[in-house]
Amino acid sequence: MNEAFLYHVWKYRLFNTTVLQTINGDEVHVLKPGEQNPDSGPDFFNARLRIGETEWAGNVEIDTTSADWFHHGHHTNKAFSKIILHVVYELNKPLTHGIPVVELKKYIDTTAMNQYEQLQKSKDAIPCSKLLHTVPEITRQTWLERMVIERIEQKSKLMEQALENNKGDWEVTFYHLLARNFGFKTNAVPFELLAKSIPLSALAKQKNNLLQLEAMLFGQAGLLNEPDGDDYYNQLKQEYKHLALKFSLAPMEKNLWKFARMRPVNFPSVRIAQFAALVHQSSHLFSKIIEVKEVKQLHKLFEVQPSDYWNSHYHFAKKSTDQFKALGQSSIDNILINTISPFLFVYGKLKNSEKFRERALSLLEQCKAENNTIIRLWKVAGVKPEHAWHTQGLIQLKNQYCNSKQCLKCAIGIKILKQK
Repeated sequence: MNEAFLYHVWKYRLFNTTVLQTINGDEVHVLKPGEQNPDSGPDFFNARLRIGETEWAGNVEIDTTSADWFHHGHHTNKAFSKIILHVVYELNKPLTHGIPVVELKKYIDTTAMNQYEQLQKSKDAIPCSKLLHTVPEITRQTWLERMVIERIEQKSKLMEQALENNKGDWEVTFYHLLARNFGFKTNAVPFELLAKSIPLSALAKQKNNLLQLEAMLFGQAGLLNEPDGDDYYNQLKQEYKHLALKFSLAPMEKNLWKFARMRPVNFPSVRIAQFAALVHQSSHLFSKIIEVKEVKQLHKLFEVQPSDYWNSHYHFAKKSTDQFKALGQSSIDNILINTISPFLFVYGKLKNSEKFRERALSLLEQCKAENNTIIRLWKVAGVKPEHAWHTQGLIQLKNQYCNSKQCLKCAIGIKILKQK
C-alpha cells in the first residue's frame, strides 16, 4: 500500500464514514479532514474530528502500518505531540502512544484502490487513456487551463533567471533566448552559446551588411575552419578574420553542432543563415514584439529569407536543388509558442501589467496546434486539440504528471478514482 494513496483516501473521504471506529471501538466522525502538509511533520494539519462524544481539533498522521510510527521516529519528534488521530492502513504492531488509532483497511473503498493500482501498473504512455472519456469535459478543460499556466510559468522562471544573469537587460536576454529557439530542440544549447559569444552590440554594428553578419555568426560557430572552400565560403572566412580582430572574438568548437538524423532544412547551417537574415531585416525587434498584438503581424516579423547562396546549399561547398530557405510557418509558430509567448508573460509579470500576460495566453490561442509525438498520443486517446493553448497544456500534463504517474495530483486522475 502506497502512503500517497492513503493521503488521497483521507483527503477525499474514500472510506465508509458511517461506521468509522477506532481500534478501541469509539466512533469517529470526520468533520474536516484537515490541510495536507507537503513538508516534514504530521500529514494533515487543522483537522476537526468527533471521537466518541468529544470534538477535537488538531493534526492527523497517516502511515501504511502501525509500526511506521516507530520506524519513522514519530515517537521522539515533538512535531507529533499534537496528533489527535493516527490513521494506519494495517495494524501490525500494538501501539502505546495513547493516541486514538483507526485501521483504515476495513473501511476503505476497494473500487478506488483497485482503480489506482490499475493506473499505476498501466503500460500506456497516458495511464488513464482508456478512461478519459468518462471524465466530464468541464473537469478536463479546467485542469488543462491550470496546465497551460503551469507550463508558461515554468518557462518564465528560466527566463527570469536569464534576465537576472544579464543584469535586467531585456534586449540582450531576448536575443539569447530567441537564438536558443532557433536551434530548436537538437541545437538549442550551441545556438545559445553562439549568441552569448557575440555581443548584441557587435551584431548591431554590422546589421546593414548581411555578408558580415553571416561571417560573424558562422565564424563564431566554428564553421569557417576549413582551409579552403568555394568562393562564398572563402569570402565569409576573410570577413570573419577581420571581424574577429575588431571585436576580439574566439570561435566555438565545431563539434558542438549536430547534423545527424536531421532533415536538411533543419541543419544548423541553414538556421544560422536564417538567424543572420532576421538580424539583418529586423530593427528594434524586441520593441516590435512588445507592441504587436496579432499573430499575423508577428509572423511577418519572422518571415525572413537568407542570402541567395543558401537557396542552393544546405552545407558550404555542397550544392543542392534550389529551394527557398525562409523560415516555415510551423517554425515561426514554434518560436511564438516557446519564446515570444512566455517572454511576454515574464514582461507582464515583472512590469506588473496584466495586458501582457493576457496577450501571452491569447497568442497561444492564435497559433496552430502543435504536432509532435506527445500530441499524437493524446489524439489516439481521443483528445483533439484546436490550437497551441491546448497542446501546451497537454504537453505539460504528459511530462509532469503522466510520465511519473502522478494521478493523485491530477484533477483528471482524482475524478477517475472518485467514480464508482
